[in-house]
Amino acid sequence: MAAPSAAMRRKLQRKFRLRGFTLKVDALEEAAAFLDRFPDAEDDALDLLLDELDKEPLKSSILDRDAVRRVVSLLVEAEEAVDAASPAATSARSALRVVDSFVVPRFHYDPIKKVFYEHTGRLSIHGEAGDKAALYRDRYQVLLQRLARDKYFSRPAFETVMTENDSCEITSIQSLIGCTGRRWIMGVISQLEERQFYLEDLTGAVPIDLANAISLKPVSCFFVENTVIVAEGELLSNGIFQVNTCGFPPLEDREASLSLLMGLDFFGGGVIPTEETLRLSSLENKAVNDMFVILSDVWLDNPETMEKLGVVLDGYESVEVVPSLFVLMGNFCSQPCNLAFSSFEELRLQFGKLGEMIAARTRLKEHSRFLFIPGPDDAGPSKALPRCALPKYLIEELQKHIPNAIFVSNPCRVKFYTQEIVFFRQDLLYRMRRSCLIPPTTEETSDPFEHLVATITHQSHLCPLPLTVQPIIWNYDHCLRLYPTPHTIVLGDKSEQKAFKYTGITCFNPGSFANDSTFAAYRPCTKEVELSALES
Repeated sequence: MAAPSAAMRRKLQRKFRLRGFTLKVDALEEAAAFLDRFPDAEDDALDLLLDELDKEPLKSSILDRDAVRRVVSLLVEAEEAVDAASPAATSARSALRVVDSFVVPRFHYDPIKKVFYEHTGRLSIHGEAGDKAALYRDRYQVLLQRLARDKYFSRPAFETVMTENDSCEITSIQSLIGCTGRRWIMGVISQLEERQFYLEDLTGAVPIDLANAISLKPVSCFFVENTVIVAEGELLSNGIFQVNTCGFPPLEDREASLSLLMGLDFFGGGVIPTEETLRLSSLENKAVNDMFVILSDVWLDNPETMEKLGVVLDGYESVEVVPSLFVLMGNFCSQPCNLAFSSFEELRLQFGKLGEMIAARTRLKEHSRFLFIPGPDDAGPSKALPRCALPKYLIEELQKHIPNAIFVSNPCRVKFYTQEIVFFRQDLLYRMRRSCLIPPTTEETSDPFEHLVATITHQSHLCPLPLTVQPIIWNYDHCLRLYPTPHTIVLGDKSEQKAFKYTGITCFNPGSFANDSTFAAYRPCTKEVELSALES
């Protein structure tokens, strides 16, 4: 058994001291060995160990190896008993939980109590005027409470002498009246008058001049209407706020966000107890063979695309361990399924042929799951996001062959053991570049996909475009939020396939399978992405 590091020793001694315990050297080594079993859930494992020690009838608060080992043995035996009693729990089939957008809980932020509370009552698809205002207010408050915790923008706990250049405290727009000198403000970019942009917060709006604005380093993002920005500048005598530098609210570490949410279920799928989280984390580390295969633009009415799909399925049918999940994202037809589309009966039959194709691969049918996510031009009630699952009429024939196929909304969320993954199919990059008000800086990177990833993660939203460019169902805007940040974001886009890891978040675009024969394989255990393509 390797000796624990100095940092681990200090951590253990501090945590045990807070609970009233003192560790002997051998007891400290025993506790460190237990934590090594859970590298991705170290803090949860330590809390669980301390909770169990509190329940033990100990003779002394000074703990030796035997006292710690006794509790560790009980916890290990309990974990092994659960695994033995339910062997199915170790399979990827039971580890996967798919969350439809329309069942994701909605939370509001109370700025007075500084807490989130869950919305009660049924949400209507057809919102009222107040619901549109709530959409912007909720987006803004999520970012504002996050910014308030950032060390550069938070108010000092004690009065200190700070120069104007050191102070980054946010000034409300209403408070700008009568102020002189450099100020920091935060608000939503909006166009309240033609050709005149404003910055709005909860107190008011001020016209802004972005002509000479420079993007803050190192963030290279798309500044579009509807995004929330932090701007530094000065209010001129004509009432216009001259922006010198601007940027997006800084990101917050996922663990820091979770520690402040007090067990609230922002992702959907239910809150997992600490003991279950530890067990699932251990199983996740062992799931080295699990793999997800993601394809976007699977045109069922295109013989060439279907032939290529057959090649992909044959390839994975012959491997030693078949993928645990296939994610097929739209569009599922080469023509938009709009009011002019009249071939729904033919498309229904083509879904049936896809079912036959999958059923012919016995190993894939038995051991893999198939997840279907509609694209922007697929059949549905409207183009507004989130889009509901594919109509039952189209998929009935496929379900006869693949009864366990999953049809969900766009976007959707998948939980693999403890890992949170978001899937979104939308041609977002082209729209972002068209709507951009300030060109992204190219000092850090010139890759547009990396600019896109930075934009949606800093905005904590999958689609921060104006509602005139991409409509969103007002009462379901929360389904597109990325707070707390997930582990992985899959952006299905017709642009070139890319993979990018940004501040610990794995983001990738599998590419367009119909156009470029590209797809991606994702290994959740290691969060590795394999960008693949068929030879032409």
